[in-house]
Amino acid sequence: MAGAAPRTEPRRMSHSARVVRVALIGVSLAFLGLLLAAPLGAVLAQALAKGWQAYVESFADPDTQASIRLTLLTAAIVVPVNTVFGICASWAIAKFEFPGKSLLITLIDLPFAVSPVIAGLVFVLLFGSQGWFGPWLQERDVQVIFAVPGIVLATLFITFPYVARELIPLMQQQGSDEEEAAITLGASAWVTFLRVTLPKIRWGLLYGIILCNARAMGEFGAVSVVSGHIRGLTNTMPLQVEILYNEYNFVAAFAVASMLAVLAILTLVLKTVVEWRSGRGGG
Repeated sequence: MAGAAPRTEPRRMSHSARVVRVALIGVSLAFLGLLLAAPLGAVLAQALAKGWQAYVESFADPDTQASIRLTLLTAAIVVPVNTVFGICASWAIAKFEFPGKSLLITLIDLPFAVSPVIAGLVFVLLFGSQGWFGPWLQERDVQVIFAVPGIVLATLFITFPYVARELIPLMQQQGSDEEEAAITLGASAWVTFLRVTLPKIRWGLLYGIILCNARAMGEFGAVSVVSGHIRGLTNTMPLQVEILYNEYNFVAAFAVASMLAVLAILTLVLKTVVEWRSGRGGG
């Protein structure tokens, strides 16, 4: 009898653990279905409500095509710039001590704390016709607000923390022993970065780039303030969706929204593939 109790107790604990696991998985799947799968299904259903031909014809609109080009152009500028900034900032913060380090970290987190609409308004106050630099820019016939440069600047501000925030804790955890050893052996800073630092941070770097790209293509608030909603010129894809929806052109609006959704899904797939390959490769 004394030996039977230890055998039944683990079975009771194992059964409870299975029940808790099933319950947690069920709640998670229900939550994901309610907040992700259902809206995505609704977008696709509305986009195809009038058939595949109407869906394809929605992208023949010149304004829609211009919004797609502008979105891709903005991402093509913003992501590389923020990647370079994120690497430089995270390397400086993680590997060196210098005055103002805490301030730099705080400034990197600033876009997370500031509303995108407020961020867009700040750029209007700086570069608008009545802003601080507005008269100087007008004298030189340079337009920032209600033009592509303003959209790029606003998107840069909103997205610049993503790469840095992925790399800073990763580099701090890894330390700088290997970099110091490489420099001691005569390697230059550039060679040290390429041969020692970059291989250790490549997956975190790619993850940050994926997040930065997704936010750049989907940003609405800050871009809405600085764009001016000029058809065919300053409307990105999210702004084009709003205009089409307000005009009751639901099929076209949801068609463009479905493209954004597909881009988001591809981003998640790429992220999953990167994580799988990094696990398989052992680093």
